[in-house]
Amino acid sequence: MARPDPSTRRRLVLGAALAGVPFARAARAQAARTVDMPFANGHRRLVAFPEKRPLIVLTTRPPQLETPFEVFNDGLITPNDAFFVRYHNAAIPTSVDPDRHVIKVGGVAAGKPYELTMAMLRRDFKPVEIVAVNQCSGNSRALFAPRVTGGQLGNGAMGNARWVGVPLKDVLARAEPKDGAREVTFDGLDQAVFGGGDFVKSLKIEHAMGDEPIVAWQMNGADLPMLNGFPVRLVVPGYYGTYWVKHLSAIDLVDRPFEGFWMKPAYRIPDNDCACVEPGTAPSATRPIGRFTVRSFITSLKEGAQVRAGQPLVVRGIAFDGGQGIREVAYSTDAGQSWRGARLGEDLGRFSFREFTFGFTPGAGAHDLRVRAWNRSGQSQPMEPLWQPAGYMRNVVESVKVVAA
Repeated sequence: MARPDPSTRRRLVLGAALAGVPFARAARAQAARTVDMPFANGHRRLVAFPEKRPLIVLTTRPPQLETPFEVFNDGLITPNDAFFVRYHNAAIPTSVDPDRHVIKVGGVAAGKPYELTMAMLRRDFKPVEIVAVNQCSGNSRALFAPRVTGGQLGNGAMGNARWVGVPLKDVLARAEPKDGAREVTFDGLDQAVFGGGDFVKSLKIEHAMGDEPIVAWQMNGADLPMLNGFPVRLVVPGYYGTYWVKHLSAIDLVDRPFEGFWMKPAYRIPDNDCACVEPGTAPSATRPIGRFTVRSFITSLKEGAQVRAGQPLVVRGIAFDGGQGIREVAYSTDAGQSWRGARLGEDLGRFSFREFTFGFTPGAGAHDLRVRAWNRSGQSQPMEPLWQPAGYMRNVVESVKVVAA
C-alpha cells in the first residue's frame, strides 16, 4: 500500500487527534509525567501533543507548550517535535488542506490585490533559507520579581530552526504597493472565542519590504508542524514571536498605522532605552515590542548539579540576539567577580543560536557559574534583572550554581 504524502497525512491525523478529542481530554488520557520549574507554582505536566514529543504544558486551550530546557544542549537546531507552541486564541485550525489554502494579498494600499496559493508560492518565487530563533516575548516571565501577570513561562519558550520560504518583499511587490503604503498587516486562521479578538499583527512598510521577513512553508527540512503554523507562516528574524503569524491567510497593505488590539494595547514595552520601569510602577509611554535583546544560557549543567571535584569539565551554552550576531561570550565561575573569554562555536548566521564552550576544573564546594554575551554592536546583558509590568524581554545574566565533591 502506498504511503500518503506528508501533507495529506497531517490533514488526516491532526483532524482526528485535535478535532475529535479536546486537547484537555487528550492530555489527561496520557500517563502523568511532571516537572518542577524553578519558580513558585511551577509544577507542570509534560504531554505529547500531535506531532510533538512530551513538552511542558502551561495551558491546553489555547495550547501553550514549552520546550524542556535540556533540549537546547542537544544541538543548535531545535527539532520540530520539540519546538515550543504559543497561541492566544482557543479556536485554532486542526485541519488545513494545503492544496486549497489561499493567502489573500491586498489592502487599501495595494495597487493589484491577488490571491496566493501554496502552489504559486513554491513555483513563482525564488525560495530562500534562513536559520533563525523564534522566541516568545514572555519567555522567562515566571522569573520576574516581583511576579507579573501572563503566562508563567520558564526559559524554554524559544527555538532555533532552518526556515525555507520566499522573501515577503517579493510577495508584496506583486501586489504593487501604492506610494501611501505605511504598514503591512498579517492575519492567520486562528480565531478568537473571547478576549482581544482576531490575532492581527503589523510591520512598518520599510521592514516588510526589507531583506529579513519571509513567508515560510518549511521548517528543518519538513512541512511546518500544524501547531507551528502549517501550511505557511510569517518568519520575522530577530523579532519576538508575536510577529510570526501562524497559518498565514491574509496580508494587507495599509495607509496608516495599524492599531488593532494585538498591536495596541497588547505587546507594548516601556518607551525608554532599557524598556523597563521600577518594579511595581507603570510606564508613562509605550511602544510596540520589537527585536530581541542579547541572551546567553549555560545548557550543559542544571541548577544544583553535582560535579566531581578536580575533574575538568567542558561547559556548553548558547547565545543569540536580534540580528547583529554574537561577537563574544565571557564566563565567570565565581558569581561574576572575574571573567574570561569563552570559545565561540559554529556560526549558522546572525539570527541563529551561537554555541560557546569553556573549560572549568572545580575545586570542592559550591560554584556560581555565569555567562554574558555581547553582539557585534556592543550590546550586552544587564547584571541585574530589568523589570516591566508585561514581563517581556528578560535577558539578565543568568546564574547556574553547582556543587563539586
